[in-house]
Amino acid sequence: MAAPLRIQSDWAQALRKDEGEAWLSCHPPGKPTLYGSLTCQGIGLDGIPEVTASEGFIVNEINKKSIHISCPEENASSKFLAPYTTFSRIHSKSITCLDISSGGGLGVSSSADGSMKIWQASNGELRRVLEGHVFDVNCCRFFPSGLVVLSGGMDAQLKIWSAEDASCVVTFKGHKGGILDTAIVDRGRNVVSGSRDGTARLWDCGRSACLGVIADCGSSINGMAVGAADNSINLGSPEQMPSEREVGTELKMLLLAREDKKLQCLGLQSRQPVFLFVGSDAFNCCTFLSGFLLLAGTQDGNIYQLDVRSPRVPVQVIHRSGAPVLSLLSFRDGFIASQGDGSCFIVQQDLDYLIELTGADCDPVYKVATWEKQIYTCCRDGLVRRYQLSDL
Repeated sequence: MAAPLRIQSDWAQALRKDEGEAWLSCHPPGKPTLYGSLTCQGIGLDGIPEVTASEGFIVNEINKKSIHISCPEENASSKFLAPYTTFSRIHSKSITCLDISSGGGLGVSSSADGSMKIWQASNGELRRVLEGHVFDVNCCRFFPSGLVVLSGGMDAQLKIWSAEDASCVVTFKGHKGGILDTAIVDRGRNVVSGSRDGTARLWDCGRSACLGVIADCGSSINGMAVGAADNSINLGSPEQMPSEREVGTELKMLLLAREDKKLQCLGLQSRQPVFLFVGSDAFNCCTFLSGFLLLAGTQDGNIYQLDVRSPRVPVQVIHRSGAPVLSLLSFRDGFIASQGDGSCFIVQQDLDYLIELTGADCDPVYKVATWEKQIYTCCRDGLVRRYQLSDL
């Protein structure tokens, strides 16, 4: 990875006025940071500012919501994208999780104030409040139908809600510690949860029953992902006949991001180990990129890309800052990552520059969700930001 470029979080507003300025910096690993600035020389007839950069930096292109900057000396290049809209009225405190429905119409989010809300994805207008968890809600996501929400909280309960009338349809109990992440299997007849109690459990939504403990790690499970396995991967065979209530678990891998610096992969139906990888620090999050490629992020800022077929040595390790990697999401032919220092960036295979989603000023960006060309982020500053990739 090239040296990371940084820009003032509100650069788009700062450069809208004559002689407005915004700071820039480039952080080459092991070398002194290069500092610079951007200055607005006036606004064109099209409403786009004319911007010049100080020595060492080049403005390649600028639109109303994006600016492409290079630092040739360090071979660094980033396109910075400002939010299209910001929703400030959904929650009053830090937003810990969010998701967007499959049709793109609704958002769901949970906050440090203990609330969980459903809102209109286009304008942030509040639609429903989901009340029933006793303490903080750590994770919330839509089922593929977009009509039902799955949530997990510090009360060790997993709940399923109707997005249409906010009723809690099912409550699963069985975990002994707070639930930190969930995953939905196929269309959602089964779901998986990971907890502070060190277990990953498989649940049958129709009968609201636990179908089994898939893994007992003895360490907090911070993040999880379910993915379809490439047919070259040996997932092992189940020791006993799976329940007929298990639907869609065959040929699936379960990935667990653990607090004890381990990344664990196992066959979802077989419960057999596929690999165990030891990283540099606690793993916070993970995602599958394909049937054999995956990403996992650690507390000390490393993003590991691993190949399940030969997981001993990472394909690559991306390190942009020492801030915790808080979320990872497969996106087009690359991925989106967010970190605890407010950075959120998109890596695409066919681009020789990064796309950086700006706006969060040093506040952790906890979660990212996408729908078509729109990206939503939630942050400790209590804001949901919506970005339009068409603005690039």
